[in-house]
Amino acid sequence: MVAIPAGSAPQSPSEVSVSSFQASLQSLNPTSGTSRTWVYVPYDQLSDRIGPLSQAPPQSLGIVLIESAHKPGRRPYHKQKLAWVLSNQRHFALEQAARGVAVDYRISAQSYAEVLTQVVEQRGTLRMMEAAERELRLELAGLVAAGHIEVLPHQGWLSSEEDFAKAGAGPFRMDAFYRHLRKKSGILMQDGKPVGGKFSHDAENRKPWRGEPPAPTPPRFQVDAITQEVLELIQRRFSGHPGELDGTQISASKEQAQALWAWAKQACLTHFGPFEDAMSTRSRGLFHTRIAPLLNLHRLLPQQVVDDVLALDIPLNSKEGFVRQVLGWREYVRHIHRVTDGMRSLNGQPLVDPLARGEALPAAYWMGSPSGLRCLDAEVQAVWETGWTHHIPRLMVLSNIATLLDVVPQELSDWFWVGFVDAYDWVVEPNVVGMGTYGVGEVMTTKPYVSGANYIHKMGDACQSCAFHPKKSCPITPMYWAFLGRHAEHFEGNHRMNIVMASLRKRSAEKKEMDQAVFAWVRATLRQGRLLEPQDQPGEHGDTSMRLF
Repeated sequence: MVAIPAGSAPQSPSEVSVSSFQASLQSLNPTSGTSRTWVYVPYDQLSDRIGPLSQAPPQSLGIVLIESAHKPGRRPYHKQKLAWVLSNQRHFALEQAARGVAVDYRISAQSYAEVLTQVVEQRGTLRMMEAAERELRLELAGLVAAGHIEVLPHQGWLSSEEDFAKAGAGPFRMDAFYRHLRKKSGILMQDGKPVGGKFSHDAENRKPWRGEPPAPTPPRFQVDAITQEVLELIQRRFSGHPGELDGTQISASKEQAQALWAWAKQACLTHFGPFEDAMSTRSRGLFHTRIAPLLNLHRLLPQQVVDDVLALDIPLNSKEGFVRQVLGWREYVRHIHRVTDGMRSLNGQPLVDPLARGEALPAAYWMGSPSGLRCLDAEVQAVWETGWTHHIPRLMVLSNIATLLDVVPQELSDWFWVGFVDAYDWVVEPNVVGMGTYGVGEVMTTKPYVSGANYIHKMGDACQSCAFHPKKSCPITPMYWAFLGRHAEHFEGNHRMNIVMASLRKRSAEKKEMDQAVFAWVRATLRQGRLLEPQDQPGEHGDTSMRLF
């Protein structure tokens, strides 16, 4: 283990080479001569504007930061995600040392609990804000129970457990929760009523993008010596992890975080609302802000970005659409994750997949094994190149296709957890298991978010360069009908499924048989890691040559 406690010298070069980061931290770190309160700051709480760091003079505080190879050793996180976390944590350490906080930065192959046990022996009882990730809370439970760590409420959230309880005891619905928060906070409210006459302007957020207005180009950031060392470390120690590395896409310092947010406010948010649900192979992010990694690391604070957006002169559907994502959905999934113990149980009863699915995630979700479906392949490429796509490709392409294939919900969730730079257990498991795959039934959503090719064609442009025609030959549509047919018994009686189930009943026996044949062909082909090709598809589908339209 490499440790750089406040006021101490780094280990000798024979033990470990002194990095630029270590040298910079040593030069800035104040001595520990004064009595200090020591605070453990987890990897995703990198802010001095919340918690203990905001409540006492820097000269009275010391922080413990841990860079553990144990966590990325448990699952193969995307290289870009590792770079986001490590680079931001190292920059945060330097920022805190510069303002007079003593920094005990530990680099170790051990777990967080093992390292903190050693820190407690040296520093005494630590304080910390409650960990956001269930995984970390469980790991530190023994130290907390023994009184070695005092846990304080996490001040980075915009809602309380009481707020969530007022929205109902389950099944849970985001709409009721969001309305409660709007009324309580007064955000976008006037005389007790929502500005614009309704709480959600989601119906005004579904315009496809056809090239106008021009999509903004995300900023690139200078890779300083600290980030460069992180990139080299990842390539050296985690070369087997998937994904590409690009330091210019990472906002690592607090200045770069604010620069990304300034760009987003100026370049994205005016047109965010209308095109919130649009997809494009020409612009992966369109008018999305791309700030989720910074929000989840608390380099940007949710309250700050909500306040800033409320002050902008932008259309109401853009303003409300953004607020709904941060104040509504982000807070909602956090509470869902907590009350279900990570989508495992509710009110003492285990949560299980009501559809009892058992299919493995196909190799097409990993680079090097394209499916032949342009919509899926484009998004998979985006994930492994950047660690990010916006919420509609996540839901209506990546999750939709896996759901239609009967992939085990948790297996897809684990893939998202590995692949996305903004994925942590509290956000990814409700989004994927709870919503994207309908993996716990109606606990947090009334119906599965599945569709045929029509939605993907309507809201995106991937079909234009696909070998399959969206209306004549795309297998996603028969897969959709086959999915409903296989699970018809479960969906009958669901009032939100009445129309589609009525359509299913009207579908001829011949068509139902062909739907199942197409599903079986897709499943078998992808199981084998082979390319789906129109000429191999069961049935008659007309002209299946490449179309550009």
